[in-house]
Amino acid sequence: MYNNPYMTNISLNERIDNEIERLKQMKTQVQQPTPITQNFQLAPTHNGIKYVNTIDDVKKEIVYFDTPFFSKDLSVLWVKNNKGDIKAYELKEIVQKDDKDIQIEYLMEEIDKLKGMMKNEHNADANREDISTSTSNASETIRKQVEDDKPTSVQRVSRSKAK
Repeated sequence: MYNNPYMTNISLNERIDNEIERLKQMKTQVQQPTPITQNFQLAPTHNGIKYVNTIDDVKKEIVYFDTPFFSKDLSVLWVKNNKGDIKAYELKEIVQKDDKDIQIEYLMEEIDKLKGMMKNEHNADANREDISTSTSNASETIRKQVEDDKPTSVQRVSRSKAK
């Protein structure tokens, strides 16, 4: 039976058929698309800086933790928490000063103080002059009117010496 050439032919055909079937199965497995998995991110994972134009933009944003929002010109900072409360802060640049800058600033303040003192003294002097001239203004105007008139001829009166 094993030596029968037809039998070997049949078993060889079966093996070939089995191999073809196995290759077809492998082909279909390769051609099938892999299942697509989508992951949805429900909350952002980074705590980054956000830039906005106005506080209205801050109100529109949904946040899950304290999030800083900066204005485009970096002059205002808004911090919004997950409850929707917003705190606003005004930002001011801190300029690092060396000893020379500090000394110049101090001297400029001293100059401004001295200028203020001089203005106060000048104003006080002007107030004193206003008070003294306000009483003499009336007589000065009268004098000016009199001086503007042409003087009358004045004769010299001789005085006799009485002994």
